[in-house]
Amino acid sequence: MAKPLALTSGEPAGIGPDITLAAWLHRKQLKLPPFYLLGDREFLDRRAKAIGLDINTAAVRPAEAITTFADALPVVDTGHHATAEPGRPDSTSADAAIASIRRAVEDTAAGWAGAVVTNPIAKNILYRAGFRHPGHTEFLAELAAIKGRAPQPVMMLWSPALAVVPVTIHLPLREAITQLSSDLIVATARIVVADLKTRFGLVNPRLVASGLNPHAGEDGSLGSEDQTIVAPAVEALRGEGINIRGPLPADTMFHEAARKTYDCALCMYHDQALIPVKTLAFDDAVNVTLGLPFIRTSPDHGTAFDIAGTGRANPSSLIAALRLAARMAATQPA
Repeated sequence: MAKPLALTSGEPAGIGPDITLAAWLHRKQLKLPPFYLLGDREFLDRRAKAIGLDINTAAVRPAEAITTFADALPVVDTGHHATAEPGRPDSTSADAAIASIRRAVEDTAAGWAGAVVTNPIAKNILYRAGFRHPGHTEFLAELAAIKGRAPQPVMMLWSPALAVVPVTIHLPLREAITQLSSDLIVATARIVVADLKTRFGLVNPRLVASGLNPHAGEDGSLGSEDQTIVAPAVEALRGEGINIRGPLPADTMFHEAARKTYDCALCMYHDQALIPVKTLAFDDAVNVTLGLPFIRTSPDHGTAFDIAGTGRANPSSLIAALRLAARMAATQPA
């Protein structure tokens, strides 16, 4: 029997509870994979009432989630109560969010869950509580550390229309250019290829690498980095048998005909990757963390405090994240 997905609560004051409730309501119509929420059942019941939803929830152990899912939204208690009102994080928010993430990883590592799916967090709220990681991705890598050594996490934004990986992630543009190196591109591409094979079922993944500069540097007239950093990385990867092309001009990589020629685009900095995928698939793009010993997906949006508790939050990205996590889990050996 397939294992349920472990869904974190995210920031309690955000739309995470709203889209969780909405996703569960669509479970039969959309044939969603079973999942359970890690959080505070009483808090979830209050949010359901606030947005006018008549939903049954049930306090369960992970092993009971699949049999419960059809009739009630399964909730596994983390022991951290949440009291925040919609749009207004409070002193309980950070502990509730962090505890939910930790427990999701523990459940997956223990074999109770097939994958981790994370609701959005508010990083500024976590920072004020002493959270020292740039975001979800880096925290998950620490939780996955073996003998003190954390894996290198790679962020992929996936949608049916386009999959992209930013080689440098949450850095100011000036710092991203400084940190970009051939070694980083090579290491990132290896992780992408490995996970595309084992978790997406692609036998020979096709990659493209964008140039850093306009027109991929125009033979050095618009910057030397594409000749000295990107091209050597692509050459090294091709020498390993990896199917990759580049550096390619980023402004011609993302139209429909171009997208048909590759499975994933490696981009040199954050916005170069995220602008095209969010333009093409704003409502159903999924954030996937590659390089971890477990599967992790997430909606590709934030906490949306302005609409939390209104019932207007769109659950499409969470639904896509749940479906993709289940699809990836199905490729893993039993």
